[in-house]
Amino acid sequence: MPTYYVMLGPPGAGKGTQAQIVAEKLGLPHISSGDIFRENIKNQTELGNLARGFMDKGNLVPDDVTIAMIRERLSRPDCTHGTILDGFPRTPTQADALAELLAEFGGEVNAVPYIKVPEDVLIERLTGRWTCRSCGAVYHMVFNPPNVNGVCDQCGSRDLYQREDDKEETVKNRIKVYYKKTMPLIEYYQSKGALVEIDGTKSIEQVTRDLLDVIVV
Repeated sequence: MPTYYVMLGPPGAGKGTQAQIVAEKLGLPHISSGDIFRENIKNQTELGNLARGFMDKGNLVPDDVTIAMIRERLSRPDCTHGTILDGFPRTPTQADALAELLAEFGGEVNAVPYIKVPEDVLIERLTGRWTCRSCGAVYHMVFNPPNVNGVCDQCGSRDLYQREDDKEETVKNRIKVYYKKTMPLIEYYQSKGALVEIDGTKSIEQVTRDLLDVIVV
């Protein structure tokens, strides 16, 4: 029977990084909804063109289009034994649709790891990021600073800048929006007994070990 996991966590919690690491360790594909959208749009698939039509008009892509993309991705041979889902579902309605979809493949959501990190830690992580305008190298003023302050290690440029979405006011709003939109989904999986809280303040290695402890049974 295939096994499916849904990774949840706010911006800065390390959800995407952990999803990739855990997927590799378990030999399962890491499926990001964002990657699926970009792939379909880039390849101009029927679903991609349909999604682009909504996006170009500034509208949200309907759930049925998103779910159709997820279904197509899950039907590929590399998903025979399951997958790690990242970025989908986003709402209880999508979660219900996912449950129906996984039943078609003979599986269900086995666990929903939720990486929890206090808001002040998320802000510190997200606002400390600076990028080299010349080569694109990314630094963190607390966790991964350049060897010389203000100078890129990679290309020597002194043009390090902070992106708009890494500034504190924007970061606080992103976190606020995340919790507002995602809390119903967290409560949904709590009610199903599938949610498992993981302390995301630990080291990357320890968070990975904690995730594997709750996933591999």
